[in-house]
Amino acid sequence: MNDKKFAIELKELTKEFNGFTAVDRVSFNVKQGELFGLLGPNGAGKTTTIKMLATLLVPTSGEAKISGYDVYRDRNEVRNSIGIVFQETALDSKLTGFENLDFHSVMYGMNKKNRVKKIREVLQLVELTDKADQLVEKYSGGMKRRLEIARGLIHEPEVLFLDEPTLGLDAQTRRHIWEYIKNLNEGSKISIILTTHYMEEADFLCERVGIMDKGKIVAMDTPNELKNHIGADIVRLKVEGDCDTKIFEELQFVKDIKKHNCFITLSVVEGETKIPVILKKAQEHNINVKAVTLNKPSLEDVFLKYTGKTIQEHEASRQDINREKMKRRMGR
Repeated sequence: MNDKKFAIELKELTKEFNGFTAVDRVSFNVKQGELFGLLGPNGAGKTTTIKMLATLLVPTSGEAKISGYDVYRDRNEVRNSIGIVFQETALDSKLTGFENLDFHSVMYGMNKKNRVKKIREVLQLVELTDKADQLVEKYSGGMKRRLEIARGLIHEPEVLFLDEPTLGLDAQTRRHIWEYIKNLNEGSKISIILTTHYMEEADFLCERVGIMDKGKIVAMDTPNELKNHIGADIVRLKVEGDCDTKIFEELQFVKDIKKHNCFITLSVVEGETKIPVILKKAQEHNINVKAVTLNKPSLEDVFLKYTGKTIQEHEASRQDINREKMKRRMGR
């Protein structure tokens, strides 16, 4: 393994498409053996960043290195140093699990003795040994994801990219994949960059996360530190109709106020003892509170603080934009 402090280094990395900036001067480092998460909605720039690091896209400007190798000048060395699992399944459904891994290992120039040994190892790692001779078309979604992770490990990369590895999977299967990823990182000390828009996924898996929005890193730290930055409990009010949130500024224990749709989110010191005071204030100003919840800060709250929207709202906005683009193309 290359004796470098950082497995991944980015400095002012930028990618533009016809005047649109998809990744905007992103800078961060990932330590050897670290599991680092890029968190954000679809369209935030996560996949574009991964594709530049994997040499599949040429940066418009900036620098990036993998295991000390420049992603532009040392492409072959970078490709030999990485494994990658993309959002879209890239398995041959007409081949068995073993045959898929064998084909991939041949592409990396592994001799037969070594590749058979390694295939058995990675199949055991992802608990697919008993399904090795089964056609992939008969695999479940979770089994396919595990096989893709195995394929990304077959040539013993120093860095593994997991791009939305649990996208579209049910909650139980997603949780199983999390366990595989966590055990893989802890057991092999391989450096992993994971992109996701599942907040709980990043919270469970990642040592550090960078929150991306509109091509920029808007916050970066450990999940716990990011949540501690909010520094208070989260009291969320579901209200009826429009209302003036400024009235809550009069309460000294309220540290931050956000309003989105029919919800008012308050960052409150010792929230469990302050709910009666908050409800009394709302009643005094004829605010009809339909429901109230109290939570400790989550990464969803962190995202809301730094972007002004939840991830779901970002996704909805993106869908609206895509629909408008489709209408224009169709001449409506």
